[in-house]
Amino acid sequence: MMLARAPHAGEVTVTPVASAAELDRFIRVPMRLSAADPNYIAPLMMERREALTPKTNPFFAHAEVQLWLAVRDGRDVGRISAQIDQLAPGDGGPPAGHFGMIAAEDDPTIFAALFAAAEAWLRERGCARAQGPFNLSINEEVGVLVNGFDCPPMLLMGHDAPYVAAQVEALGYRGIKDVYAYLSRMADDLPPKVQKLVDRGPPAGVRLRMLDMKRYDEEVGVLTEILNDAWSENWGFTPTTPAETAQLAKSLKLVVDPRLAWFAELDGEIAGFIVILPNVNEAIRDLNGRLAPFGWAKLLWRLKVSRVKSARVPLMGVRRRFQGSRRGQMLPFLLIDAARREARKLGYETVELSWILDDNWPMRRILEAVDSRIYKTYRLYEKSLA
Repeated sequence: MMLARAPHAGEVTVTPVASAAELDRFIRVPMRLSAADPNYIAPLMMERREALTPKTNPFFAHAEVQLWLAVRDGRDVGRISAQIDQLAPGDGGPPAGHFGMIAAEDDPTIFAALFAAAEAWLRERGCARAQGPFNLSINEEVGVLVNGFDCPPMLLMGHDAPYVAAQVEALGYRGIKDVYAYLSRMADDLPPKVQKLVDRGPPAGVRLRMLDMKRYDEEVGVLTEILNDAWSENWGFTPTTPAETAQLAKSLKLVVDPRLAWFAELDGEIAGFIVILPNVNEAIRDLNGRLAPFGWAKLLWRLKVSRVKSARVPLMGVRRRFQGSRRGQMLPFLLIDAARREARKLGYETVELSWILDDNWPMRRILEAVDSRIYKTYRLYEKSLA
């Protein structure tokens, strides 16, 4: 029997995550690496465990996922994931798999070892390209932060050290898409042209209403149906499954405020929606990933009583068949205005609208028309594995 060779001092060893203890170590890697970064916010350990565990994340029902840890001299120095989503659309090119969850010390040896493991795993499963990062899906956190390091990320958005993009590019990855986060300040008035438009009120046949919490699950189901339709032609779009819709409804219920979730009906049919969520990151910034013993009380107090001052629009859409009509083109402005007015009443000062593909010009024009500005850029990469 051959004995495993002990690693030499300073050597990087990459091992698959195979236990609950290793998963906790995997989650904590960026917490240690970014401890000195004033703009890094540690995610809640409980939430990350659920997101990375097959029993609690329905993404695993249609995707194969592997996580790895990089270890040097007994210390966790990096991590990465690789995943193949069976629902991800093809683009006419060679089969593609995804990488994600990348975090490592600023050392090319560590990055090379991590990507070698992920790329080998993808090749073994027939992938000819690696794309990412996706954490874990395109419907979650995506991209490496390449601009906007000077302020903390909002809810469900990533934050990377400035060196990460350069290390990824040094391994032969090229940028294929940028995604933007726009920022809107609630104290600023809408531009006169837009304000005049919304002041006219909804045209005939259009009705705006808040989310009905008494029919919450049904409302989230309709929201997801519109989302799958409205985003269906976006690059890389992957539909949300019924199980993921149920998980979305459960995860949002604690933080959603019906005054900040609006539907637009057109001739009696729900045609569009917008959701603003309080920026939970602002509420958990000093919890260091832990809710015990007093974290729950702090979180609920900050969300429900003292209130955070920032928020994010992660979900917004109009059914495709209405997007070309005059009334349909008015819906985004009416929805933004309705949600914005309520957000101002509740004391929110800034709202992020994200993420937006660089070539999604219809949405970009809407956001820029209401004086939102790009303040963070995330980059998606690709590499041939042939």
